[in-house]
Amino acid sequence: MRQVVLDTETTGLEVELKHRVIEIGCIELVNRRLTGRTYHQYLNPERDIDEGAQQVHGLSRETLAKEPTFSQVHPQFLEFVRDAELIIHNAPFDVAFLNAELARIENAQRLGDLCRVLDTLALARQMHPGQRNNLDALCKRYSVDNSHRDFHGALLDARILAEVYLAMTGGQAKLTLSAESDTARSRARQAAPMREGSMHLTVIHASEGEMAEHNLVLALLDKASGGQTVWRKL
Repeated sequence: MRQVVLDTETTGLEVELKHRVIEIGCIELVNRRLTGRTYHQYLNPERDIDEGAQQVHGLSRETLAKEPTFSQVHPQFLEFVRDAELIIHNAPFDVAFLNAELARIENAQRLGDLCRVLDTLALARQMHPGQRNNLDALCKRYSVDNSHRDFHGALLDARILAEVYLAMTGGQAKLTLSAESDTARSRARQAAPMREGSMHLTVIHASEGEMAEHNLVLALLDKASGGQTVWRKL
């Protein structure tokens, strides 16, 4: 399964006021592993940036003046995300801005024509109702280090969100390259071969309460993915 964790930075919060995307960051996961492929692009918004937004991401119109416009780079962006499941925190915000950028380009497709979208904010609200579920709160809840996040940045936030998503959905909490992790496991097996009868494994079965909690999480994930999960079908 191919997934792309995506984040954007914008000139302001209101797409209706013709605010623009100024940074896109994407990280690729295949079968829940980091592949090393990323897409990162700063963009010239051709308009002023709200002061409040600039305080969040630290990007100014002058800094971005020599960057390409979205229309100049959109083929590469669409090729990177095509046919993937997009993992986005507060997905309606980012999707609305990206679709607004695509709408300015003649014959360009919308994200929904190319990708599925999973909103991790909606998923977090289902899993942790009544609690704070912004990215910083989730980092604290799932012990994901975000101490280096002085400013919001699209690629940095996508990397943090990838770790949070994997932790939320019960997988690995730390991102490792697939080839590196496979090599490490192979070396470990070679360095410490098993001898017959040298180890006794104790199997601890889940309690009824633990199974109930596990099934609740599976149901939430199934709902959040629109019924696209596979474990109910196996």
